[in-house]
Amino acid sequence: MLSTLARAATRRPLTVIGLWAAFLLLGFGLGTGVFADLSDDVPDVPGTESDLADDYLSGVDPTGESVTAVVAGEAVSDAALRARVERTVAEVREIAGVAEVPNPYTTPGLTARDGQALIIPVTFEGGLTDEAEETATDAAVETIKRIDAPDVHVSGGELLGRQLGERAQQDVKNAELISLPVVLALLLVVFGGLRAAALPLVIAVSGIAGAFLGLFAFSQVTDISVYAIQVTTMLGLGLAVDYALLTVVRFREERRYTDDVVEAVHRTVAAAGRTVLFSGLTVAVSLTGLLVFPSVFLRSMGLAVAAVVVVDMLAAVTLLPALLTRFGGRIRPSKARSADEEGRVFARLARFAQRRRVAVLVTVVPVLLLLALPVSGLRIAIGDARQLPSSTEARQLYDTVDAHFPKGTGVSPVVVVLKPGTDPATADRIRALAPNAASRDLPGGNTVVELQPPGTVDGTAATGLVERVRELRGDEPVQVTGVAARLVDFRAMLADRAPWAALTVLAAVLVLLFAFTGSVLIPLRTIATTLLSLGAALGVVVWVFQDGHGAGLLGGEGLGALSLTAPPLIVSIAFGLAMDYELFILARMREARQRGDDDHEAVVTGLRRSGRVVTCAALLLAIVFGAFMTGGFSPILQIGLGLTLAVLIDATVVRMLLVPATMALLGRHAWWAPRPLRSVHDRFGLREPATPEHPAPTSA
Repeated sequence: MLSTLARAATRRPLTVIGLWAAFLLLGFGLGTGVFADLSDDVPDVPGTESDLADDYLSGVDPTGESVTAVVAGEAVSDAALRARVERTVAEVREIAGVAEVPNPYTTPGLTARDGQALIIPVTFEGGLTDEAEETATDAAVETIKRIDAPDVHVSGGELLGRQLGERAQQDVKNAELISLPVVLALLLVVFGGLRAAALPLVIAVSGIAGAFLGLFAFSQVTDISVYAIQVTTMLGLGLAVDYALLTVVRFREERRYTDDVVEAVHRTVAAAGRTVLFSGLTVAVSLTGLLVFPSVFLRSMGLAVAAVVVVDMLAAVTLLPALLTRFGGRIRPSKARSADEEGRVFARLARFAQRRRVAVLVTVVPVLLLLALPVSGLRIAIGDARQLPSSTEARQLYDTVDAHFPKGTGVSPVVVVLKPGTDPATADRIRALAPNAASRDLPGGNTVVELQPPGTVDGTAATGLVERVRELRGDEPVQVTGVAARLVDFRAMLADRAPWAALTVLAAVLVLLFAFTGSVLIPLRTIATTLLSLGAALGVVVWVFQDGHGAGLLGGEGLGALSLTAPPLIVSIAFGLAMDYELFILARMREARQRGDDDHEAVVTGLRRSGRVVTCAALLLAIVFGAFMTGGFSPILQIGLGLTLAVLIDATVVRMLLVPATMALLGRHAWWAPRPLRSVHDRFGLREPATPEHPAPTSA
């Protein structure tokens, strides 16, 4: 298959380049339309009680979404300000689609006790079309923003999703402006020439276009989260650089031994292309675990990120060979080095780890386990506006309300739906769970009870309130929804489906690694060492962003819990990236064994020839992730830090020390497989013809 792709790319390179150029235009033209339709409804899980109750309310409740405005910065008792506010309230009430706007001066709780701020909630009619709701929202915001006061902030509802989408778009642009020049500079150092250094960036831009186009396609059939933009773009950019770096390094190596550019491309694709193919499949398969979850967010993220990985992989095995065919003759071959000089630092590390394998294991493994220890106290939450940078409208509104109103003001209530037939005594016990419980009757004999929890919107008090209502209701026709209820249901969904997701991913990865290596023990060893680095990275994220140790240095703060988006995405993506580097190294080990090296020397040769590529790739990927962390959005900070640490720990400590140490312990059994499985691999294992051995260089 790879030989066929290589021949097609080398025979008609301009055609392949032209097709990819059209793809880029489509991605950056049509694909960027996804920014206009992003959702912040992450915790919704179809079929759960909170989701069903929310759908039920949507059908019977005459009111719809709402936005909230806060006016602050001067005494609200000022007669001129009061006249301006009341005039604005009257104007907003007249906007088509607006259901209710209470007067903050006559409604209890909407004016701050310190007299320096007031809140204006705007509720829209239920059943509005998306276009009508957007029009009404824009008109309300424009009217409120005309209030002449030092601070006027509006957010919430559909408006919040739009604000987050705009922020996501700006963060992506900033990250690209930061990361691409730095990546290019480092590639110039690695390759020593602009032409070779520019090729990985071309593939990276293709990956970004693929991210946008894939997300836009999925947005036509499902909601796309605001988090998806940063996550898929950072991964698409990072993997594209990884794959291109591996391929270009191999091409320059092949150019040492032949002046025929086309032959060098064929040999490159036969060797590095196979690794890229398996790597892309492994990363994509690692994300299939997200499809096991019924959460729309997790499923859409799994599909979108997997699609981006496939785009990067296809670009690396089609576009890059075409570019090398067309321009590779101008790329200098890598310098010839003697066997003792090539990758000698990595060779020394490998030999050290082999000689001191027990010492390495008893030192490194406990350290990684210690770093992973905070994972035992991991908590997840939906979070509030504190996750956002201070420059965002939603965060400014939150900070203003927090500064002038009692704690808990504006916190979404626990919503209880009492359907016809509910025992009045049960209803009374539910109302007694929270002081000042508010009730309102809906058509059809339904009653909605809103219980205001103390603390945060999804804290232990709020989630505990949900659980107490569900205990009290017994068999009564009572349903609970709201933010806290959605979090309770999301946690239950994760606990129920996580084991199945893990089994799905592990089984698929074991099959792919077996197909790549023909070994049973190497895949098991790979998974064990990968889980160590993954646990260590996630443990540090918990310690920083949940417990608050040093979060301020990264532009965040300790929130007492991680965003519910972070752990599943860190685990799935980091696991796939770890497989990426493992395959880079195993490919070189496998080549060395095919050429006659013994098992120990094959490990040394594998690290010697891949160590520089793996280290550079990890460093470049860390730069990409770090650039996306400059946006200040806490969930992205958590994901970025987790992936950065996972990549760096895996590419250094695990791959350079644990891999040779464990391979030395396994010895000749490392590549073992039972005879029946060996026969299966010999017959069905995906393989390319081994590249012929090059003559050993004799000079530096």
